[in-house]
Amino acid sequence: MDFELRRAREKLEREQRERKQRAKLKLEREKKAREEALRQREAIEAAQSRRRLDAAEAEEKANQQMQDDLIVGRGVVFRRVLQAIPYQANGDKIKLPPSCFTELSDQGAFEKGPLHFSLSLAGGEHLSEMMDSGSQEQRVTHAGVLEFTSDEDNVGLPPHVWNNLFGANAPELPMVLVQYVWLPKGTYAKLQPDEFGFSDILNHKAVLETSLRQNATLTEGDVLKVHHGALVYNLRVLELKPSSSVSVLETDIEVDIIGSDSKAEQANHHVLRPLVFGKSEPGSVDEGSYIYYKFVLDDHTWNVISSGNANLEIRIQPESSDGGDSDLYVSRHPLLFPTRHQHVWSSHDVGAKLLILSSKDKNLGPGTYSIGIYGFKGETRYKVSVSIQEISTTDVGQQASSSSSSVDADTVECRNCKHYIPSRTIVLHEAFCRRHNILCQHAGCGVVLRLEEAKNHVHCEKCGKAFQQAEMDKHMKVFHEPLQCPCGVVLEKEQMVCKSSLALS
Repeated sequence: MDFELRRAREKLEREQRERKQRAKLKLEREKKAREEALRQREAIEAAQSRRRLDAAEAEEKANQQMQDDLIVGRGVVFRRVLQAIPYQANGDKIKLPPSCFTELSDQGAFEKGPLHFSLSLAGGEHLSEMMDSGSQEQRVTHAGVLEFTSDEDNVGLPPHVWNNLFGANAPELPMVLVQYVWLPKGTYAKLQPDEFGFSDILNHKAVLETSLRQNATLTEGDVLKVHHGALVYNLRVLELKPSSSVSVLETDIEVDIIGSDSKAEQANHHVLRPLVFGKSEPGSVDEGSYIYYKFVLDDHTWNVISSGNANLEIRIQPESSDGGDSDLYVSRHPLLFPTRHQHVWSSHDVGAKLLILSSKDKNLGPGTYSIGIYGFKGETRYKVSVSIQEISTTDVGQQASSSSSSVDADTVECRNCKHYIPSRTIVLHEAFCRRHNILCQHAGCGVVLRLEEAKNHVHCEKCGKAFQQAEMDKHMKVFHEPLQCPCGVVLEKEQMVCKSSLALS
């Protein structure tokens, strides 16, 4: 009996403990649930508060942006994010969709004068890369408008605007923020050529003025491309007045052009030194460098040449024999600085060089010419001269008559040297000729050489021209060394010059 009572009591106590434990766990769960609900309610309230603050901040920012746009646009508010599409044209005028015309017209923008727009990158990977690369601020340029004919959501950018906005690497999806702005008329601009040669153009400020007529705006930091004939010069905008971006329409603007800070120019001293007809100028050139000269062929001098009584001679006479050698390149303006790959005339002879140009040359005429002396090997000291040499007809006539009389006499052709020899001495001549002379067997050559000279007489395997053995290395390097064109094509020198000439014509 006692055993059963004890078991019943133990069972009751165990059940009571279990009920207490379940009640305790229930209270803990309810407490945790209340705490979680409280945290969620606080998080919701915080999120709602942040949204209210963000909305208020966005509204304030939008109002501020609206005020800024009203100030910048003088009462006209126009902002569009459009995809940039390049198109070929000169100047800085962009193409906008027809809907932009309606939006601007409704706000009376056309009544305020010429339309100007600021253009900047509208976010994306390209903008992030610019910021990561250390750019202090987003690139902004300005433009006028050409027409409202582009597709919706697109803006057409000419090369001037495209290059100033994107630089060398454009993003895959170039998005641009286009905003209407009012720009003051420019009164002053300071420009700096990126490369040498622009100041050597005759009336270069008139050339610049012609290029500026194709633009509506200028922005500090932009690069302005100036076309002169086949040449293109890059001028960087350093300073503008009265603001950092101005309108150049219907205004007189004072322009200062300062010297280029190009390292290449400082190193090579590319200036055109004037030459006087009949006067030699001494100079020296290092290997791999150019020295440039210029001369003017006026109408009077050209009349003398075109009459057929004189030729133009350009001569380089080396002053020392220390192993140096140079090449001669000549061009007619607008090509100011002839090079190995861009020139009209050239001479690559070892030692002294002479170019004789006559009126029969279609590239010759009145104008300004440049002479480029290139250091091919070592340091070369020289004298360069330009002269007009009269053509003598007496020697030609005498030579022709003597040659004719020699053939008409009782002569026989030598079987070795192929010259005509009097028949009475042909036997002795042939015996002597075979012992001392040899005929070059190269097709089309036929030059008679002394035996000791024959070993130095060689022909190029590529073009077949004859040279002395010492001249062959230079010939192969100058004429047959493969060169890579900027377009990627690999050409020999003559092909490269022809390709460059076609590009300049």
